[in-house]
Amino acid sequence: MSLSPSSSPYRSSVDDVVAALKTSAEHGLTATEARARLEQVGPNDLATEVPTARWRKVLAQFQDILVMLLILAAGISGGLWIYERDSPLPYEALAILAVVLINGLLSYVQEARAESAVAALRQMAAAKAHVVRDGRPLTVPASDVVPGDIILIEEGDTIPADARVTSTTALKTAEAALTGESLPVAKHVEAIGTDAGLGDRLNMLFSGTAAIYGRGRAVVVATGMSTEMGRIAGMLRDVPHDTTPLQKELDRVGKMLGAVVVVIAIVMIATIVLVQNVRGLSALFDVLILGVALAVAAVPEGLPAIVTAVLAIGVQRMARRNAIVRHLRAVETLGAADVIASDKTGTLTRNEMTVRAVLTASGRVGFEGSGYAPHGVVTAEGGGDIPPMLRTELDRALEIADRANNASLQEVDGRWTIHGDPTEAALVVAARKVGLQSTTLQTRFPRIGEVPFSSDRKMMSTLHGDAGSSDHSWLFTKGAPDVLLGRCTTEYHAGNSRPLSDARRMEILRFNDDLASEALRTLAVAYRHAEAGELSADGMDEDVEQRLVFAGLIGMIDPPRDEARDAVATATRAGIRTMMITGDHPTTARVIAADLGIAASGDRVISGGEIEQMPDDILKEAVASVSVFARVNPEHKLRIVRALQSRGAVVAMTGDGVNDAPALKMADIGIAMGVTGTDVSKQAADIILV
Repeated sequence: MSLSPSSSPYRSSVDDVVAALKTSAEHGLTATEARARLEQVGPNDLATEVPTARWRKVLAQFQDILVMLLILAAGISGGLWIYERDSPLPYEALAILAVVLINGLLSYVQEARAESAVAALRQMAAAKAHVVRDGRPLTVPASDVVPGDIILIEEGDTIPADARVTSTTALKTAEAALTGESLPVAKHVEAIGTDAGLGDRLNMLFSGTAAIYGRGRAVVVATGMSTEMGRIAGMLRDVPHDTTPLQKELDRVGKMLGAVVVVIAIVMIATIVLVQNVRGLSALFDVLILGVALAVAAVPEGLPAIVTAVLAIGVQRMARRNAIVRHLRAVETLGAADVIASDKTGTLTRNEMTVRAVLTASGRVGFEGSGYAPHGVVTAEGGGDIPPMLRTELDRALEIADRANNASLQEVDGRWTIHGDPTEAALVVAARKVGLQSTTLQTRFPRIGEVPFSSDRKMMSTLHGDAGSSDHSWLFTKGAPDVLLGRCTTEYHAGNSRPLSDARRMEILRFNDDLASEALRTLAVAYRHAEAGELSADGMDEDVEQRLVFAGLIGMIDPPRDEARDAVATATRAGIRTMMITGDHPTTARVIAADLGIAASGDRVISGGEIEQMPDDILKEAVASVSVFARVNPEHKLRIVRALQSRGAVVAMTGDGVNDAPALKMADIGIAMGVTGTDVSKQAADIILV
């Protein structure tokens, strides 16, 4: 629950939020007040549904009309056996019941593997939280956090509740699972004056996300089911369990057969009574038995068995293709889908930042490969070998990027993994691709000081010694291109520095815009070579970031998966429409969609803000022609899926994040990513791609 200020916390100043929550940004709540609030609002937990008893889950497997018709047929057949006693056992009744039981048990075993989606959400919550109470830092269970608590965030911490940032030192959080934002989000303190979507609330921290860089303090504004994570848990609970196309068809067939059986019984009984001139109660009873027996014979006992067997074979074939089918009848629905609505980050893309281009004074260099594996061809623009002059500049730019960096890269069981900021990790990978090794660079440029990144300065710097000369030191800086250029007076060119003219500055900014138009996120790198004593670790502050030498621009992106482009083309050839629904930026979404063949580069992209203003009938028309939706939140994804379904589409939704879970559950078939997907998305889905 929450004790929120009157206006949205992200639109209010820190002082206003703190005052509205009746707390202290410095001393936090008192222990007494914290206990009182805990009693008032309840624990910081997600509400759980009462688990369904196993016997109810078993009975649910026998609720199809066709199955109930078979059970009725078995009962009647058993009754006839009791009446006639024409065999040692009621073989027909037992056979029908065996078919029904086998069908039910197969379905139950297949579906019993699932845990509740809300239980998976609970597993994402932080077990402990660092708070300030009575002016002292304390570690408390995350469930004891209340609105008004001041929480302390360090690198690696899981955020325990939704909170408004009150102070930050280079704090960045990973929010891809919640918002779809592929890059770490740098946090700041300033109020945001306009309405902002979830991914643009840069002064807010969200429950269940993780701090991957820096540290900060924040005041808790919402806990439990009032958090964004809790809101998604509530949406998951409210999404109805829709029937599959196969279930609908079997229900229709069952109703039709039921009507046919009744008609057969009535016609046969009436015909025999009229034609044979039946008299007497005993004879009439025999006619009734005969009519019912003929009607039961019309029930296709083998149909459910055949359907179950075919679906089970489909499940096994899917398993051999690394797809786990959680619900038996999802196999048939997959074949009936005519629209695939896909998340971008982590689904169509790898959710691993990759350097694509480095631009220096002598030209542009392209990088192939994707993800964190340090493999891939590096070529000059247009292909071919890199000229010596350009190679010198490239090495300098990546030396800076690698050293002004706190991320690390390692190989574990054949898989390359990172520790730290994904953007910084991408720079380390790029340096390895051109042959720059960490141990060599560390030996040559030992670090002796740092000016951390801050959202105000939009840059970071590190101070290094020089193993080749004890009389010199190096300042390596990386940051936002427009900001860093203002600190540079010269540019590195062919092993020397040359004056940086205004015309050249404008040219570099134009190059930066060109990279941005390719959906590349850009960083600039620069350095300063100082005499001994000019720079020291003791005097490291932002004043040292002056008179820098500009070394280059670096463009990176979360690239499409290698297999995604072929998958989209295959779906298109099969007559299946593909769509992208992402929380990432519209520009990035447009470029990735064009690259994958989902939409043309000039096609319209609808944002979450536009969806907010659209009535359902307008959105229903929009989904017919627009294939890319960006900066959307979980409610928007749900509305898009519903709009597609209202047009008669059978929708397959793919995704991997918490924000995808409601739409995965709402879609006719939900498909989650097995390796990169969150537990929440897997539990909400019908199929998991291993």
